[in-house]
Amino acid sequence: MRYRFLPAFLLLTATACVPLGTPITDPNAARRPATPGQRGPEYYADKALRYEDAIYDPNVRTVQCYVPTGQVNEVFNPPVVPLAQGQPAVLEFDVLAGQGQRLTAKLVHCDLNWQPSVLTDMQFLSEINEQTITDYRASVSTKVPYYHYRLQMPRVKLSGNYLWVVQGPGGTPLLSRRVLVFEEGGVQVYLRQGIPVAGQERYTLQQLDFGIRYTMQLVNPAQEVKVVLRQNYRWDNARYNLRPTFVRDAERQLDYQYFNFENAFPALSEFRFVDLRTFRSLGVGVARIDPEATPRAALLLPEATRNGQAYSQYDDINGQRVIESREYGNGATNADYLDVTFQLRAAQPAPGPVYVIGALSDWQFRDEFKLTYDAAAQQYTGHALLKQGYYNYLYAVQTPQGPNSVYWEGSHQETENRYDLLVYYRPPGTRSDLLIGYQTITVNGRQP
Repeated sequence: MRYRFLPAFLLLTATACVPLGTPITDPNAARRPATPGQRGPEYYADKALRYEDAIYDPNVRTVQCYVPTGQVNEVFNPPVVPLAQGQPAVLEFDVLAGQGQRLTAKLVHCDLNWQPSVLTDMQFLSEINEQTITDYRASVSTKVPYYHYRLQMPRVKLSGNYLWVVQGPGGTPLLSRRVLVFEEGGVQVYLRQGIPVAGQERYTLQQLDFGIRYTMQLVNPAQEVKVVLRQNYRWDNARYNLRPTFVRDAERQLDYQYFNFENAFPALSEFRFVDLRTFRSLGVGVARIDPEATPRAALLLPEATRNGQAYSQYDDINGQRVIESREYGNGATNADYLDVTFQLRAAQPAPGPVYVIGALSDWQFRDEFKLTYDAAAQQYTGHALLKQGYYNYLYAVQTPQGPNSVYWEGSHQETENRYDLLVYYRPPGTRSDLLIGYQTITVNGRQP
């Protein structure tokens, strides 16, 4: 099962230099640890609202935010919608509890640095900024009881960044999700795969060259247009501060071409995967299942580093997950939760804490996905409570610069990855950063 984007058009050749612009602040920088071994406070202890994809209550599980299309793979669609919002974003999640709760949701309009803007609710909404979640159902015959909630995003008036926040009784945040709303027609974004100008890097990195042609009136676009480049819709390793290297005023075009890997990503390897859709037999990657335990338990096959190994091609879902129960169908309410044990062999400990990352961890270093090293067994192990489904994931070492997955996964330019480019602009005299352009590309996409 795969989800693909159409390839982008070729970038036009640039002809003139441009002065440097004003950078976007990397919102991930302040959350990175001071040293590789430093571990922050317990993830769920901090109840203050964070302007990122976050969960504030350990009972909140399996959060999925996507754009429904009626297709089987719709959950792979990132929460990125055009301003017309013909298909609004949808939010689904579980709350582990014996009875349903009265939950509400609201939108917080943010600037390009994911800080709350100064706009009032009525400046970006046409209705009261409080949604009561009425669509919820109890799980059916599961050992771990839960309620499954679902809601649709209200229509907004402005493009830009929105934080969708679900609150419990008393206004305590339970979860937050980033949603992007973009305008169509104002700019044309060209995004293509480039070739890293170096030796060994051309075999391990994937470089994205891009340009922006604008038809709308932009004041000082070389400095005021800001862009963010993402790999597989991740925010944790997104590229910020990408300034135009060339501008052509006559053609109304900005070009971005670099030579120091500012726009390059480690390609890594295809994602690891495990099939937990059934507890009556062993899925791919599963060594043992205990269906009698409460919760049911799954021990995954021992894994090892892939760094230094040759590239292996197979289809993956780029870090995403599919929730499904093969016993009873309807994964929303019939899928049960399992206590999943990860095993990673290592002759010696890594130079920092090791985590499982992917959509299952919101691409964050979550305590429950941290692995513990056993020197006698020469192996990392860790436990996580996961809902039945098919999962992609990677192993990563925590560093001051963010996750280092190359240590465990290696990196090959042949790997299939998705990239998207966000183009922001704040018109003079206004108080909001508009998302005026959006483009995606699949690198090394393969036909089904």
